[in-house]
Amino acid sequence: MKAVRFHEFGGPETLRFEDVPEPVPGQGEILVRLAACGVNFIDTYQRSGAYNVPLPHVAGQEGAGEVVALGEGVENVAVGDRVAYTGVGESYAECVAVPAARAVRLPEGVDDATAAAVILQGMTAHYLAVSTFPLQEGHTCLVHAAAGGVGLLLTQIAKRRGARVIGTAGTEAKAQLARGAGADAVILYREQDFAAEVMRHTRGEGLQVVYDSVGKDTFERSLDCLAPRGYLVLYGQSSGRVPPVDPQTLNAKGSLFLTRPTLGSYALTREELEWRAGEIFGWVADGSLNVHIGGTFPLAEAAEAHRRLEGRETTGKLLLTP
Repeated sequence: MKAVRFHEFGGPETLRFEDVPEPVPGQGEILVRLAACGVNFIDTYQRSGAYNVPLPHVAGQEGAGEVVALGEGVENVAVGDRVAYTGVGESYAECVAVPAARAVRLPEGVDDATAAAVILQGMTAHYLAVSTFPLQEGHTCLVHAAAGGVGLLLTQIAKRRGARVIGTAGTEAKAQLARGAGADAVILYREQDFAAEVMRHTRGEGLQVVYDSVGKDTFERSLDCLAPRGYLVLYGQSSGRVPPVDPQTLNAKGSLFLTRPTLGSYALTREELEWRAGEIFGWVADGSLNVHIGGTFPLAEAAEAHRRLEGRETTGKLLLTP
């Protein structure tokens, strides 16, 4: 079968479209023939060597498609089921062996491409707004990269929980997307000091929470946006790693909270996984959560998808199709 691997760490050019053996599902695994797989920043971190993985390595972490074979002991899915999953490596491929415990069956009304686009980013937005800092009426939050895949979903979920949303975006076109998702205000961070704008929008009071996926370029000013006892939820680092932080800084800026969450810690059990995925797919199916797919590329063009993602040329979610 075909897959996308890298044999050394480096730029998008290290991604190779090549033949690899088709996996055989082991105990508790299913074989999924993928209809689509998602492109995420973690894929670029692994490819570049920022996150260490063994080489050679098939890229990718998520996908959706049809179950075509079962390993021993699998009971929760059957051949022919449509499923989606996230957090399973080697997913830039035509087929992937997936632990059955990590796969979620798709309801009617959610197609494979949409499922691949929303399974990781939708559950990420869900845990951020529902669990890490549970938004409610009266809260105001800042969503960095509000026109990105997580940003658009997080904005919609924040609004359905009654919060006011201020977003950041790099261009007016991206700002329009964020407004379309429900953002109450959008700051063009290349033209405006976002911390100063936040204080203007909140009449100097600051925010209850900042959801920051950018990292190095925004971290310090994100702290400056917070009200006393506010939360900085740092869930990504698209601009690079944040330098070491003196905890005294959190004291000086108002007894702030800092957390660096990941989806794995918010989907610890099968029940939690099914709850988060079930709510996300339910909202997609009933039309109350819009999933914006910003581009679809053949699997062989994974390198171009990485170039555009790292160049901040994208909105919403990028997909690869085997």
